[in-house]
Amino acid sequence: MKQYRVKPARKLSLKRFDPDETGDYKKNDDGKAAAKAKTEQAIARISRLQERLYANGKQSLLIVLQGMDTSGKDGTIRSVMSGVNPQGCKVVSFKTPTAKELAHDFLWRVHQEAPAKGQIGIFNRSHYEDVLITRVHKMISDKVAAQRLRQIKEFEGLLTENGTTVLKFFLHISKEEQKERLEARIHDPEKRWKWNSGDLEERKLWSEYMKAFEDVMAATSTDRNPWYIVPANRKWYRNLVVADRVADALEDMKLTTPPAPDGVDFDTLTIV
Repeated sequence: MKQYRVKPARKLSLKRFDPDETGDYKKNDDGKAAAKAKTEQAIARISRLQERLYANGKQSLLIVLQGMDTSGKDGTIRSVMSGVNPQGCKVVSFKTPTAKELAHDFLWRVHQEAPAKGQIGIFNRSHYEDVLITRVHKMISDKVAAQRLRQIKEFEGLLTENGTTVLKFFLHISKEEQKERLEARIHDPEKRWKWNSGDLEERKLWSEYMKAFEDVMAATSTDRNPWYIVPANRKWYRNLVVADRVADALEDMKLTTPPAPDGVDFDTLTIV
């Protein structure tokens, strides 16, 4: 994972990261099958460790997914979290702020959705939209953007200090791959429900978005709460990278099965 981790306080260029990369796996059926098998192993680890996370109720995990339209945020959630108990997991998507939300600071609505202890929270798009789309469309100044980035770092630091592990993934696809996926939505009746004409307008701002993502990740990737740039042209490799990192993060929590209740002799206990 080190090759995908964004180092703190470093100038970042997304051109250095190949969205079509597949690591040690060949770009053929054999490589795809091997990666899928490895992903299933990681999903099984996540399932086992999530039960311990829920049972202990002392720590939590927040997964942040960002990326251009069609980068695969929904697909990543479906695959990676397929073995998770829904009682211990919540997915949140942040839409255009309501009038009530706009009456508060921009992180007010986000903090309310942070995962409780024992839970896994997933942000499908997140508080970072407030320093991405707002900046690309010049809705905020550079000064306000810098202020918000500092506040985001402090906010995520607060979460971490209170027992929440924060994992941030940028699903990196090429502009050509996005074109193919948008065209698939046009030609496949099963995918047309996903179509949004606004995606074409945002696509025209591809370069501006890449620059905004570079600035955001460079400013907010820290030792405790790093960003990971995930090659996402190949869905099967994208799923493997995210699943493996999520499983490792849960392992790093050193989760154990809670002790049995005191005063009960389970060796002699009989159910009648």
